[in-house]
Amino acid sequence: MVEEKRERLLKKESLEYHESLPHGKIKVVPTKPHATAHELSLAYSPGVAYPCLEIAEKPETAYLYTSKANLVAVISNGTAVLGLGNIGPLASKPVMEGKGLLLKTFADIDVFDIEVDTEDPEEFINTVVNISKTFGGINLEDIKAPECFEIERRISEETDIPVMHDDQHGTAIISGAALLNAVELQEKNLKDIKVVVVGAGASAIACANHYVALGVTLTNISMVDSKGIVTKKRLDAGELNEFKEVFAHDQEDGDLSFALKDADVLLGLSKGGLVSKEMVASMAAKPIVFALANPTPEIMPEEVLEVRQDAIIATGRSDYPNQVNNVLGFPYIFRGALDVRATNITQNMKMAATLSLAQLAKEPVPDYISAAYDGVMMQFGPEYIIPKPFDRRVLIWEASAVAKAAVDEGVARINPADFSVEKYREALEGRLGQSYSIMRHIINQVRRRGKRIVFPEGDNE
Repeated sequence: MVEEKRERLLKKESLEYHESLPHGKIKVVPTKPHATAHELSLAYSPGVAYPCLEIAEKPETAYLYTSKANLVAVISNGTAVLGLGNIGPLASKPVMEGKGLLLKTFADIDVFDIEVDTEDPEEFINTVVNISKTFGGINLEDIKAPECFEIERRISEETDIPVMHDDQHGTAIISGAALLNAVELQEKNLKDIKVVVVGAGASAIACANHYVALGVTLTNISMVDSKGIVTKKRLDAGELNEFKEVFAHDQEDGDLSFALKDADVLLGLSKGGLVSKEMVASMAAKPIVFALANPTPEIMPEEVLEVRQDAIIATGRSDYPNQVNNVLGFPYIFRGALDVRATNITQNMKMAATLSLAQLAKEPVPDYISAAYDGVMMQFGPEYIIPKPFDRRVLIWEASAVAKAAVDEGVARINPADFSVEKYREALEGRLGQSYSIMRHIINQVRRRGKRIVFPEGDNE
């Protein structure tokens, strides 16, 4: 009854929030003076002809004369909207606007949200590629698996700007940082740990691939889908797509309970309530439990601790320690990629993002972060393995790491000789002015009202 009342209240507040004027959550604001006839003649005809001619002659000058350098498209067809499923492009628009709000708030990136009315991968790919010149980057969002893998790959190959499907890589990057620190705290060896991935959707497959890149042994990863463990026998029987195939090992068939015996790590990207206390009890000493299904984890942290007080636990929820939240990734990855005019988002750039987050979690936590979370003091340990979303240092650490990785790998358009990590970090400090004032306003409002801060941005398959 209490839950129903809370749900009704949330619905009422949310609809009023979105309906209040101006409708929705984002708008376009002019960035140049336009109060006089002369200024308008520069903004449009006849003065606008000159930047057009410059760009026609030297396309790279579009980064100087237009908003391209700081503009990301958030694009979806609404086929896999978090918690809602295939609701279509128009119904997904509030989510895409919300993504735009987060990009602007946390990384000062401008956004156009674009909802494409097709479920045909080829048609979707062609649409996005054909409009890509407008943008400095593309964030693909809420596209169902397995089509999302080919869609991201093709768009990345056929455009010359950074492209990322956040539902795949966001969770991989953030949980990867959590994994590195949890393994260290539990005194385990990354290459020796046995990992069980519960779920086999876009996020699960991307996480497993990213963990391998971090140093987890491929054959030590067991993936469990709705039919049980992904095995070589199932591959030979033609049950698996090419993306699951990578994790089909020569091992015994079995269910989730069988897979979790003596496992070091549980990575849940499926649905709530799938994992029992008995399953967790059967895991190896000092287990790592990432139950990331939203809004209900595969197993609640309290249930884990009833049977395994030696566990390190992370969820996708903000009301428990160690929230794996994509807002720690995509704003800063795109910030770093945009600022060096990257042509791609590579594995090295994703790795740099993960490592920067893992390292930042070991730094002393400023008081303003504790203030945003009910005054709870935080330090590196089992209940603090990744930074909090309101940690403004993430912008400096992660964006600079991503930018440096792009320059080092040669996928940045800027001259490497002109790039200095130290100077770039100073520039990012300057960017904190506006975005931090917004965050500080939110924090103050929350404290005055005695409320908690909740971030809904998370993923599950």
